[in-house]
Amino acid sequence: MTSRILVLPGDGIGPEIVREAVKVLEVLQSTHGLDIQLEFGLVGGAAFEAKGQPLPAETMHQARAADAILLGAVGGPQWEALPIQLRPEQGLLGLRSGLELFANLRPARLFPQLVAASTLKPEVVSGLDLMLVRELTGGIYFGQPRGVRTLESGEREGINTLVYRESEVERICRVAFDIARLRQRRVCSVDKANVLECTEMWRQVAIKIGKEYPDVALSHMYVDNAAMQLVRAPRQFDVLVTTNMFGDILSDCAAMLTGSIGMLPSASLDAEGKGMYEPIHGSAPDIAGKNIANPLATILSVSMMLRYTLKRAELATILDNAVQRVLDKGKRTADIQSPGCLIVSTEAMGDAVVAELK
Repeated sequence: MTSRILVLPGDGIGPEIVREAVKVLEVLQSTHGLDIQLEFGLVGGAAFEAKGQPLPAETMHQARAADAILLGAVGGPQWEALPIQLRPEQGLLGLRSGLELFANLRPARLFPQLVAASTLKPEVVSGLDLMLVRELTGGIYFGQPRGVRTLESGEREGINTLVYRESEVERICRVAFDIARLRQRRVCSVDKANVLECTEMWRQVAIKIGKEYPDVALSHMYVDNAAMQLVRAPRQFDVLVTTNMFGDILSDCAAMLTGSIGMLPSASLDAEGKGMYEPIHGSAPDIAGKNIANPLATILSVSMMLRYTLKRAELATILDNAVQRVLDKGKRTADIQSPGCLIVSTEAMGDAVVAELK
């Protein structure tokens, strides 16, 4: 059956990096039997400029009809003065919540060719391969009440609410345990149970779900310690599962262990495995249009799409190996450059991966 893939290039470097990922999809279609149909849509600042909304109804309709979504990036300084409901980021949040993409998978894997690009010592990061599972549609980013109000004294007060239902914690924990069964069978649940009642409940639920997986070891860690441990000894982790905000912060911390945030893909899945796939980096407006952005995180997001939604794990492995061979040959974008390697453009890096696939 043909799989429908909605492509949303977005803003900043989004169109450049997505263009290279689309080339990869097209070569897999033409030479490896991948049965797909590509559609294109607008989201973020690009959608606001064209339609007056960061998530037009047409895009949401396309997203609901698609089997998978490939997203570039959203946001940029030119839209920061807009009311919050019209900012590009609301398009991304709207897709996540509207499609109930509650499980965000963010792998942090250090390619052996890029050990020198990490800011940490090789003996600390060599062999790093962890998966961060972030709850994506609840928590403080969506909780009510929220906003800014003016008190009788005239002083302003900002409010955001951290809220989780037990069922929300149960389902994200099950995702983490299921993934751990395919890896090293270790889950670390990250919370702040010593001061936040909401995450004290999170820990209790994680323990309850853990009893359903006696073959998986469960541990717990406060989020501040987890941030420290990611820098001190990151290879101790296999799968981490945590809240929306904690996952947002920790995944960016883990990203830098790998040498560049430009190397890290992500998947956001619903209960049926439908997913939105995107690099975890932002729109990088300072380098947009310069053909120097690293497209590998977006290309590796295609690999995750093949593995988790399209159920073509063999093609995901072929694509991963193609990226490895490109790195073996010493080709680097500027963000992962190292002595003796050839610095190439966004387009040239995409072409190199396509050449390996062919």
